[in-house]
This record gives sequence, C-alpha cells and structure tokens, in this order.
Amino acid sequence: MGIKNRLIIMSFLQFFVWGAWLITIGNYWFGTKNWEGTQFGLVFGTMGIASLFMPTLTGIIADRWINAEKLYGALHIIYAVVLFAIAQVTTPDTFIIVMLLAMCCYMPTIALSNSISYTSLKLNNKNIVKDFPPIRVWGTIGFIVAMWITNLSGSKATEYQFYIAGIGALILGVYAFTLPKCEPQRLIKENATWIETFGLESFKLFANYKMALFFVFSMFLGGALQLTNAYGDVFLDEFKHFPKYADSFVIKYSTIIMSISQVSETLFILAIPFFLRRFGIKQVMLISMLAWVLRFGLFAFGDPVNGLWMIILSCIVYGMAFDFFNISGSLFVESNTDSKIRSSAQGLFMMMTNGVGAVLGSLTSGWAIDRFFTKSFANTTELAGFLQTDTTNSKMLEFVKGQGNSISADGIFANPILMKDWHTIWLSFAAYALVIAIAFAVLFKHKHDPKEIENLSH
Repeated sequence: MGIKNRLIIMSFLQFFVWGAWLITIGNYWFGTKNWEGTQFGLVFGTMGIASLFMPTLTGIIADRWINAEKLYGALHIIYAVVLFAIAQVTTPDTFIIVMLLAMCCYMPTIALSNSISYTSLKLNNKNIVKDFPPIRVWGTIGFIVAMWITNLSGSKATEYQFYIAGIGALILGVYAFTLPKCEPQRLIKENATWIETFGLESFKLFANYKMALFFVFSMFLGGALQLTNAYGDVFLDEFKHFPKYADSFVIKYSTIIMSISQVSETLFILAIPFFLRRFGIKQVMLISMLAWVLRFGLFAFGDPVNGLWMIILSCIVYGMAFDFFNISGSLFVESNTDSKIRSSAQGLFMMMTNGVGAVLGSLTSGWAIDRFFTKSFANTTELAGFLQTDTTNSKMLEFVKGQGNSISADGIFANPILMKDWHTIWLSFAAYALVIAIAFAVLFKHKHDPKEIENLSH
C-alpha cells in the first residue's frame, strides 16, 4: 500500500475516534444521565486543559526520546482503554476526571498525526503542500462517518458511543506501529534553557501589540468554537419535547443534520486560497467572525419544520466560520513571526484558541445557561405554554413522567421541570460573536499585501 493511502487511513481514524462522541455527548449527559449544565461545561473544558500542556510535553518526548509513531500508537491505545472505562462511570465528577485523562491522551495526537504525515511524505519525496491537504480531508470524512454510525446505530444518547470510539482508537493504536519510522530529531540542545526546552520563546510575542491583540482575539473566538460542538446536537434533540416537532426526522437524525457542518468544512477549505488572495488575512478572519454571528443567529430562529432551512444554512455557514479563522490565523502567525520560534508560535495560537479560550468558553457558557437561560416550570399550564401545546397533550405528559416526575390532580408537578431556552441562548452567543467582530474590525490593524500570501513558507 502506498504511503498516501496509509496516511489516509491514519487521518480517517484520527478523527473518527473523536467524532463518534464529540457531538453527541451532550445527549448522553443531559438526556440520559440528567446531569447539570455547569458541570457539562467542564467536560469540554477538559479539552482545553489538556491542550495547555500535553501537545508541548509529547512534542518534547517525540523530539528527544521516542519515535513519533510509537508514541502516537501508545497514546491511542491508552485513549481506547479510558473510553471503555468512561462508559461505566455513574457520577458527573468522576466522568469529568476520566474525560480529562482521555483528552490528555487524545489532544496531543492531533499534532503528532500531522508530524507523522509530514515526515513520512518527506521520506517518500512527496510534496507536502500538494499532497497533505487531500490526506487531511479524510480526517473530516472520518469524523462525519463516525457521527453517522453513532446516530444510525441508536447510540447518540447511550454509552455505546464511547465503545464505538474506543474500538476505533484501539485499531488506530495498533495500526500506528506499522507506519514509517519517525525517529527523534534531537534538535533541542542538551544545554538548552528551560524556556527553550518547553518552547516558551513564543510568549515574547505578547510584547508586540499587534501579536498580543491577535492572540487575545484568538482566545475570545476560541470560546465560541466549542459552543456548537457542545450544544448543537442537544439543541436539535430537545425539539422532541415539543409535540408539534416530536415526529420530525430532524429529531431522529439530529447528528446526521449536524454532520452537514463537517461536510461544509471540506468545501470551504478549497475556497480559502481565493478568499485570502482577494481579501487578505484580516478580512478573511473578520468574515469568519461574522459567519459565527450568522451560525448562532440562524440556530436561534430555526426549527425542525418551517425553520429547517435555517438549521441547514447554519450548518453550511459553520464551514466558513471554523476554517476561515483557523487557517487564516495560522497563516498570520506563519507570516508575522521569526522562523526560529514559528513552531512554538503556532503552538501558542492553538493554546489560546483550543486551550485558554475553550476552557473559559466552556465553563462560562455552562454556568450562564444554568443561571440565566434555564426555565423552571411548576405545573402543566406553564410547561404547555412553553412547549406550544395544551395541558392534556399525551406526549407532554409522557415527557413529564419520563423525567421521573408526577402530576397532582390540579396539574402541579412534584418537582419542577427544567427546560433550556435555546432561542435566547443562541441569540446571546450571536451577540457575543458580533461584539468580538466589531472590536476586531476596529482595533486590529493589518493591511492586505498580496505578496504576503504568495511568499508564505509552508
């Protein structure tokens, strides 16, 4: 088998083992376990916490002591074991701790997979710029396939989603040991300072106003990146509590609907070179921010029947929102930093978005949803009004009983029924993204120079 096909298999499985649960874990947390929203924010916060230190740590190990493909394989095997264990967890506190361990194993493998691909392509005299993107696209396809399998197998609200991911991770872990050897380069000097060893020279970039501002905006936008991953499928699934939407195919296949977002990613990646040449890096990043406003705003007004087109359009817009900022931001770092610290600067960019930004966004959104956007209903009249039905509707009464609740003769619930106000939630997220976009347009100064795009070193 050729090296390209071998790397395609790796890329496919790399994101398959994430996509099997990332979008649907909210259904498991809220729908099956009925755990609270503030703690759910911590689940996605674990990805950010792991991103703060694990990629750097494993990068040092791979640079100095262990072949990258062996370290990569070992991490995926441990990740598989942890996923099998997390399916047995019965308390939210333990779930968060075990999830943190899973993310400490998984998050660094994203960077390692890129490193393995680059090294393997070079060893086989391939053109990285030409040959890597088609390989990486299969990662997105793997993510989509995993989402579909989880949905179509009826696993989106059960622990089986973790078994699906775990089996994939175990296969990938074993497969990794068959990949070409990526031996340690040992480029770090033996007498290097601890700042050089841990790649911290890039933090000097905060002394530059323009770069510091860029990283701050990366952090704020990073807070928005995980919101639809965390809540998108939950949002669609909870329409099942509204009797008039309960039989919609969107409810049954919500994860497949959400996978349109990933399909969109693969298409917008192809459009990025045109947009960068035409508008420049700053404008492309600004387009991304405005796309986030549209993404959240369309969700706010969408529904599974008359507003289905808004939900689908929101998923299409996601590709622009996600890809345009991540790729143009990475190119901005590439073209505005010294080659000696360029790798660590890229790591800093990822840390600010997927680390600090993701942690703050996950924790803040979970707290805000519980504190401000969760409605409490004490009787059938109040709940029926919110669900747009009448007090005797059988589906509503089944929902109440399914919550382990009882109803008195006068329609009073034994315990309050809690429902998320998704319309207001998405509008609030849209307002957040709009404020960021306006501030970025005003404060971030960067002139478009076509030569900057043409001269970028890949």
